[in-house]
Amino acid sequence: MTNLIPVPSADEKNIAVVTHLGGTVFSVFPALIVWLLKKDSSPFIAEQAREALNFQITLLIGYAISSILMVILVGFVLAGILWIANLILCVLAAIAASQGQEYRYPFTLRLIS
Repeated sequence: MTNLIPVPSADEKNIAVVTHLGGTVFSVFPALIVWLLKKDSSPFIAEQAREALNFQITLLIGYAISSILMVILVGFVLAGILWIANLILCVLAAIAASQGQEYRYPFTLRLIS
């Protein structure tokens, strides 16, 4: 059961879009900053920033594992897959956020709640 969140304003949608897309370049930092600044003022932004932050933390864990596996060359493939998944899923999340929809990243550890 999902929480009933009011319809987000255009500014809230834009902030959520930038939060998701920022993860493709700046990793966890955009989501962390937005979540810390907006978690108490906008339920939509808080939820989307938390989701983006959890996804980026999951990716960091994946990159750490892939860097260890680079010794046996498997890590290079894993790092490439993670990079492509980051691009695709962040764009999908940004599209959903621009329409005011909540987006849940697949395969994400929900560490921040």
